[in-house]
Amino acid sequence: MAQVNDVHDIQETSPVPAPVNVSPWQPLSQRVFCMLWIATVVSNVGSWMSDVGVNWTMLTLSADPLSVALVQAASSLPMFLFALPSGVMADIVDRRKYLLFSQIWVFIAAAGLTFLSWADMVTPMVLLVATFLLSAGAAMSSPPFQAIVPDLVSKEELGPAIALNSLGINISRAIGPALGGLILSFAGPWVVFLLNTLSVLGVFIVLYVWKAQPSVQRLPPEHFFPAVRAGIRYVHNAPVLRNVLVRTVAFFMFGSAGWALLPLVARRELNLGPGGYGIMLGCIGVGAICGALLLPRLRKRFNPDQLMVLASIMFAITMLALAFIRHFWLLNAFEFFTGFAWIVVLSTLNFGAQRSAAKWVKARALAVYLTVFFGSMAAGSAIWGQLASLFGIPASLTLATLGMLAAILTVLRWRIDQDPDLNLDLSTTHDPLPELQIQHHRGPVMVSYYYLIRPDDAHAFAVCMQDMRRVRRRGGAANWAIYEDMLQPSVFVENFVVGSWVEHLRQRERYTMNDQKIQTRVLSFHQSAEAPEVRYLVAPE
Repeated sequence: MAQVNDVHDIQETSPVPAPVNVSPWQPLSQRVFCMLWIATVVSNVGSWMSDVGVNWTMLTLSADPLSVALVQAASSLPMFLFALPSGVMADIVDRRKYLLFSQIWVFIAAAGLTFLSWADMVTPMVLLVATFLLSAGAAMSSPPFQAIVPDLVSKEELGPAIALNSLGINISRAIGPALGGLILSFAGPWVVFLLNTLSVLGVFIVLYVWKAQPSVQRLPPEHFFPAVRAGIRYVHNAPVLRNVLVRTVAFFMFGSAGWALLPLVARRELNLGPGGYGIMLGCIGVGAICGALLLPRLRKRFNPDQLMVLASIMFAITMLALAFIRHFWLLNAFEFFTGFAWIVVLSTLNFGAQRSAAKWVKARALAVYLTVFFGSMAAGSAIWGQLASLFGIPASLTLATLGMLAAILTVLRWRIDQDPDLNLDLSTTHDPLPELQIQHHRGPVMVSYYYLIRPDDAHAFAVCMQDMRRVRRRGGAANWAIYEDMLQPSVFVENFVVGSWVEHLRQRERYTMNDQKIQTRVLSFHQSAEAPEVRYLVAPE
């Protein structure tokens, strides 16, 4: 799938430890997964080749640092704008058909850029628009591609499958830029764009041939805007995911300077041709491969927050090197560590986002993560490009380095390794629901739980109920409150409201093992052998 920059790094760079009895290569025995893996590697090679072609063409058309940095912004902005809507679509429509549409979109955008380049009709604005359209296709495909992996392999093979995808991404990162630079040295940019266009076809063919198993839906599908609200409500009430988002902004707002200004350093400071620029990107790719291979060992030695701190310091040092070192091979040695640090950060953040998102909302939650990531990249690229125009490249990179070092302090308040025992598998036990003949559209619905609490436990119960508040809100409650009965001080009433009866049914289906654990803790305060009384109040029609 023709992607721009780091879409697939975000999508598949969270290797999950494989069970001892499952080979790391076993997912490749699954025919569809194997074909899609090969096709994706080829497509990502084409994407990186196209990325080199776009950046180099912009350098030949404009020497303005802001124009060059805007290429990075144009590739990141669509993810900021479209990742969440795409994640919603991935959760409520046929993912295979949606993916096919996204591949057609990318093919048309890449073919259009190829024709305009061949006809010598490319301008800076044309390049920015083409980059935006290509990245829009990537924004469409990223959430559903992530969501279909469990459909292609068994549960035991899921960890090795994600690790293989990560390996494939970094193989393409190492090959694509160098190959793109080599082709640019002997042919025009249109050849690079043409090869990227053709690379999309493999993924399209695999998806077209693949016949996914239809999923059984017991409830009507969600509508688009309610699904968007449900996704945002979930993220707002998921503490670990919120921490991941804060750390994402803290790193990528400053880290974007390294990517946005790298082409300028290559062309203006080192006087490199496309081949030399491709070698620099290839060194980053080799570093990323080494980082991906060493990650399992690093995870055994360091927790996620420690990894983030160490990788951030390493990336800050490489940005400082990019600002001042002008020896080609010495700078490439530092660029190796740029790739190493980049893949460690991406993997750590993505793993945090993955583990903090329940299955029913995973595509939407990860789409929010993509939105924050690429929004930070787009804003940062524009800011650092403008600063480079005003004060020079070294000053801009130095300021970004200082900002990244300061941003490391976010680890003190927003920790990624919070709640390491989080289990978001769906719960198999639910409170019994009485036989109620209520139409799905009826609502709003207020659900009330009546708890009998000893006075001495009232404060501890109220504190514990704050976790239950997040459970109800994550599942779909529009509002939540807890009340104490003044006439019967031992009675506490929990009220929460959902939009309709079908939304309450969905809320019940979304209960996770972690939610069940919180509910068990709440019920330990209930001073009765019987379960708390539950009432359902529905607005009259």
